[in-house]
Amino acid sequence: MTSIKEELSISIDEAEWSWLHAHLERGGLILVSDSIELSEAAIMIANDNTEIISEWVNTGKIGKPTTSQVDHWNNEKQKKFSMLIVSPFVLIQEKLPTIH
Repeated sequence: MTSIKEELSISIDEAEWSWLHAHLERGGLILVSDSIELSEAAIMIANDNTEIISEWVNTGKIGKPTTSQVDHWNNEKQKKFSMLIVSPFVLIQEKLPTIH
């Protein structure tokens, strides 16, 4: 039997910034620090765990992208992100460039 976290981990997809911009415009995009597993953040949001979410927001581990981040990504439309949908939100993490 798989856990919810395992099921969510399987659901993580990759998206380019140009595909995600519409979610930013409707206020549904949440940037998650790479210090938190995307599936873990999804569980906390889905369960409305306000205590942990508030702590993450206050420490800058989760939140709306900043204007400077958005400006940077707008100049790099092919930028890749890991993404997971937790309706009505789309959780994203920046993917670091791979070194060959």
